[in-house]
Amino acid sequence: MAQKINEAGLKLIEEFEGLRLNAYQDSVGVWTIGYGHTKGVTKGQTITREMAEQLLREDVAEAENAVNRVAATRKLNLTDNQFSALVSFTFNLGAENLATLMNHGLDKAADRILLFDHAGGKKLPGLTRRRQQERALFLKT
Repeated sequence: MAQKINEAGLKLIEEFEGLRLNAYQDSVGVWTIGYGHTKGVTKGQTITREMAEQLLREDVAEAENAVNRVAATRKLNLTDNQFSALVSFTFNLGAENLATLMNHGLDKAADRILLFDHAGGKKLPGLTRRRQQERALFLKT
């Protein structure tokens, strides 16, 4: 059965993405809206809180599917917290970076999460904090 993100993982995403109802460019210039939604976002776009929640559910489901695929392919038994931390990571960085992270195995994933705190070639304090919180959730029993 496919796993779903837990409350701690969802709160982590909401906290770090923040809610913005008007389109803005993120730290690397990608148009973004809602809780970090980027697909099809254009300059000047606005949405309602309800639409932001719907986009968040869709984007989280996509990240959940990616983590579930990796777990199934690699025959991993993830705890709820490991799964949720990886969903937050994937929500932010995408399935390709998840695959890169997991290339070194589940036992190294917690520490390797911390390496993904750069955007546009620069280390960003907000990403460092997010990766630290994802690592802490990953390790939480």
